[in-house]
Amino acid sequence: MLDGMEAGTEAGISTDRAPIHEAAPRLRRPDRKQLRLEPCSWDERLPADHPARTIWAVVEKLDLSKFYAAIEARGSEPGRAATDPQLLVALWLYAAIEGLGNGRELGRLCRMHDAYRWLCGGVSVNYHTLNDFRVGHEKALDELLTQVLASLMHHGVVSVKRIAQDGTRVRASAGKHSFRRRSRLEQLRDEARAHVEALKAQAEEEPAESGRRRAAQERAAKERAARLEAALAEMASLEDTKSRQRDDKPCKHNEPRASTTDPEARRMRLADGSFASAYNVQIATDPQSRAIVGIDVTNHGTDHGEDQPLREQVEQRTGSKVQEQLVDGGYVRHDSIEQAAEAGVAIYAPLPATGTGGSVCIRNRNDSPAVAAWRARMISPAGRETYKQRASTCETINADLKTFRGLRSFTVRGLRKVRCVALWSALAYNILHYGATLIA
Repeated sequence: MLDGMEAGTEAGISTDRAPIHEAAPRLRRPDRKQLRLEPCSWDERLPADHPARTIWAVVEKLDLSKFYAAIEARGSEPGRAATDPQLLVALWLYAAIEGLGNGRELGRLCRMHDAYRWLCGGVSVNYHTLNDFRVGHEKALDELLTQVLASLMHHGVVSVKRIAQDGTRVRASAGKHSFRRRSRLEQLRDEARAHVEALKAQAEEEPAESGRRRAAQERAAKERAARLEAALAEMASLEDTKSRQRDDKPCKHNEPRASTTDPEARRMRLADGSFASAYNVQIATDPQSRAIVGIDVTNHGTDHGEDQPLREQVEQRTGSKVQEQLVDGGYVRHDSIEQAAEAGVAIYAPLPATGTGGSVCIRNRNDSPAVAAWRARMISPAGRETYKQRASTCETINADLKTFRGLRSFTVRGLRKVRCVALWSALAYNILHYGATLIA
């Protein structure tokens, strides 16, 4: 028998057998029809150290009287109660911290996400209310930023004796094919007006048609006509700017154009070298604390002349005097440097390179005293060391706002609404980094 087993092994026949499992495997399977009772409050569903709690604690300390002033539902007057602005401010601040800028998505999260549900506390919100609130309180948002800065200065966190400024182009909600010349805009405007009149005549001839559908069509036609009128109104400033620019070879391709989608947007060169419709967001920061101390949005394609308005805004917000301002080469103009010197402000900006070798001009016999002082300041070791703070502050804050705080591109149209979005981002940035200080 042993000989037979050895023979079988030599012939390549295996005598090992796999174990046989007759019982079924034990598995944990979902049972979605099982009834559950979870006696739990909204407050118990959120961790004690969650950022949403910090946002709410900060908002509770802010003066929101300007938001409440616009509420019409008061006392025993008829009408539905308004959603508390304190809740809406907290929702949009937390959304900005998370980089969320979509009212529909925010409304969905208020129904499904524990952090947003905790902020709502059982109050229902819809995306119409959220979107309208986001862009409907420019002055109130501007005052909130001033309040936050006042609190940070009171705690000794922020100082504006030295500020750093930078501009960043943010894409607008308008395609490149929406830009039209004056003649084409006038033609489109006439067609839009005719379309509105045709819809009115059709409504009189077909009264049985759905009222909601007809109203939506008329509203869309009127909005398009209004945008075309606004685009033609913007053409005046565009033509004035174009006439002041040097144009050795005037041609049809150099005629100014305005967007039919967002008339206040302009075509600008972006950081990657491409041209697109965009807005110019100007940001001023404190190099020491890295807090945003000023923000504005323009539709100017360059940074020339943008240093003085933002410097004055920072002084107005904080009530303190700016003594030094760090800017990049895009702001350098002799008249700006002279204006800053008259106001007692020292400008730190790179010296322009001249000549084929890229050498720096350190003196010029035609320089005014202010410009000569700027050149001397920028060739000194102390001046160069001071100027290093600009890039390490502004560039990183711009990257943070674009990457994490929703400033990669605008989904709203018009300077007023775009400024609101920029203010939400600046507020979210400051509160995220200094929330503990603000609630102390």
